[in-house]
Amino acid sequence: MDAIRWLLIERSALPTTPSLTRVDGGEGDAIAMPAPESRWSQSHFTRGFIVVWRTMHIAILTFEGFNELDSLIAFNILNRVKSPGWRVSIAAPAARVRSMNGVLLESQATLEDAATADAVLVGSGIQTRDVVADAALMDRLRLDPSRQLVGAQCSGTLVLARLGLLNGLPACTDLTTKPWVQEAGVRVLEQPFVAQGNVATAGGCLASQYLATWVVARLEGVDAARRAVHYVAPVGEKDQYVERALAHVAPFLPDGRSGSA
Repeated sequence: MDAIRWLLIERSALPTTPSLTRVDGGEGDAIAMPAPESRWSQSHFTRGFIVVWRTMHIAILTFEGFNELDSLIAFNILNRVKSPGWRVSIAAPAARVRSMNGVLLESQATLEDAATADAVLVGSGIQTRDVVADAALMDRLRLDPSRQLVGAQCSGTLVLARLGLLNGLPACTDLTTKPWVQEAGVRVLEQPFVAQGNVATAGGCLASQYLATWVVARLEGVDAARRAVHYVAPVGEKDQYVERALAHVAPFLPDGRSGSA
């Protein structure tokens, strides 16, 4: 039998022309997969070849009493990315959580799953102060900006503050949560979005679009972010929505990722 050729596609190269690395092996050989293996997927591409790509998981932490706009606007925009291996999930502390307006939502991932996600967004809700007061619940949140993108929406900023993830960074939040975040020692900005390194915060329900734009731009590039926002923007206002979103996000992107399409 002819040797089986494995082609490894770097996740950052998709969906454009991929950078390929060939690993040759014989029948029955196993490929050495970078750990953890759960971050990689594979499918038969053509006869004699297997394509392997890195998965990309984005978890949106959603608690009891959650704000529908904060979790689900970001969820929808992020799901406009259709690259292989791209996955967005609602991560909750229980199998089901109920929103501030009574919407019952089934979780797709656990809080523990979020610890290994590539990006985590912390949603907000009317029970966030109960969340941060629950030591057992907070202990389940093992977020690490050194290896993940971490973002927070409105009262989700309070969660990041209590986890010690803001580390002196200024942050954005909603007007109701502002005094609680300030009490936690965080300087609150009068703007909808801010990011430094791998940590971002947004204030105001509709600013969730900026968090989603930031995640897509960081993980898939500015062009992908443009397409995602353009898809959901109102007819007749699409260009304006795209440019406004990127105007808020682009100054906080790493060098080389803030250019226009």
